Amino acid sequence: MTTFDPRALERIRAGLDHPIIDGDGHIIEFMPAVREQIVRLGGESAAEVIDGFLAAPKLARTLDLETRRALGMYRMSWWALPAENTLDRATSMLPSLLDERLPELGIDFALVYPTLGLMITAIEDADARRAVCRAFNHYYADAFASHRERLAPVAVIPMHTPEEAVEELEYAHGLGLRAAVLEGHVHRPLPGKNESRVARWIDSFGPDEPDAYDAVWQRCLDLGISPTFHSSGMGWPSRASLTSYVFNHLGNFAVAGETTCRSLFLAGVPHRFPTLPFAFLEGGAAWGANLYSDMLGHFEKRGAHALGGLDPSRIDRGEMKALFEKHAPEAFRRHLDRLGEGLAVLSDPEEDPATLDEFRHAAIEKPEDVRRVFADQFYFGCEADDPMNALAFDTKTNPLGARLQAIFSSDIGHWDVPDMRCVLLEAHEAVDDGNMSPEDFRRFTFSNAASLFTATNPDFFAGTAVESAVARELA
Repeated sequence: MTTFDPRALERIRAGLDHPIIDGDGHIIEFMPAVREQIVRLGGESAAEVIDGFLAAPKLARTLDLETRRALGMYRMSWWALPAENTLDRATSMLPSLLDERLPELGIDFALVYPTLGLMITAIEDADARRAVCRAFNHYYADAFASHRERLAPVAVIPMHTPEEAVEELEYAHGLGLRAAVLEGHVHRPLPGKNESRVARWIDSFGPDEPDAYDAVWQRCLDLGISPTFHSSGMGWPSRASLTSYVFNHLGNFAVAGETTCRSLFLAGVPHRFPTLPFAFLEGGAAWGANLYSDMLGHFEKRGAHALGGLDPSRIDRGEMKALFEKHAPEAFRRHLDRLGEGLAVLSDPEEDPATLDEFRHAAIEKPEDVRRVFADQFYFGCEADDPMNALAFDTKTNPLGARLQAIFSSDIGHWDVPDMRCVLLEAHEAVDDGNMSPEDFRRFTFSNAASLFTATNPDFFAGTAVESAVARELA
């Protein structure tokens, strides 16, 4: 764990010719003030819903493991915020203190994401969910109203239906919030199993209904909002331990981000909205590099141009029979009259021709089309101390020399940042160790975040401390 050294931080800042944009810090909401907003907008009944939501961990401790499993519970976050470091805890709660301390942290401008606000989109009651989301967004807008020069709060947007998402985008935009985090997936009840919270499937807006959320993506463009995703995979079947938060937490942001990213790509959303960027936060860039490489590999071998070699109708049955007669053991030859049955395994010749090209929505015709989306439209939020951040910029390892757009994300406010003052020191270790060039560090801590938010709103940084630097960079 890095120990704060003010002289080292001064040396790093002195050697930079660009400001530092934090693409993903966090505020810890002061719930008495939020609850007041909830009561104002949704009444006491909506406030009681959030009360119950927040009381779930305490309730879980009163139940045996079998009951928790039946209710679909899992070990949630506990002791997840700074405690001994009181100054950092207060800094995450008080926008004026965060604004005051940003220079001490080596940060010039920060996007400030929710903490509890990231969870409220899971509220199942639609009326309560919308009232609570609006209350949280009012809270963010009010709390940061006088700190626009250095801080940008991020609105939280539910995605249970496209209509709901569009209306909440418009509502948040009306509050003056110019950045938004969209729910990356929705847990849908399985038909006939609505009575069980365990019986859910994950809708990540993918290729089964490729254009179902196009109205949302279009409204993002219209409003000048670059969609970001900060969803959790905790509670998914592979991350549903009843006793270990660490087990559930490991890789959860990566798996959730990968699911949304993969879904959007195969649904053709980047193709239909080629100027709209998408950011997947806090999961790092390693999964992005892996998905990019894997997508290329699948396209190479399962794209429309390659399917001929897999078509069961192209099997030479005569040659196959001759090979069996010559090489098969007696146990096989006894069933040569059923050769067709044996060849049908995982090779059904009656597949619907209209569904064979699974890249059809993405409109991918060549490998460079995959590269364009991953290198130009997708962004990957990376925690400062993640040693895999450099992989995003490794043009020798990434196929077709791709450089992924990784974004410096402090994650201040949460347990994995014991000292806010160390985040830039930790991020710069990649340069100190020779794994990231100074130019890549510039992209990581400044250029990529600037391009993400100005892609939809050229004036995103107007009136901020980094306005002139962003203008020079983009020029």
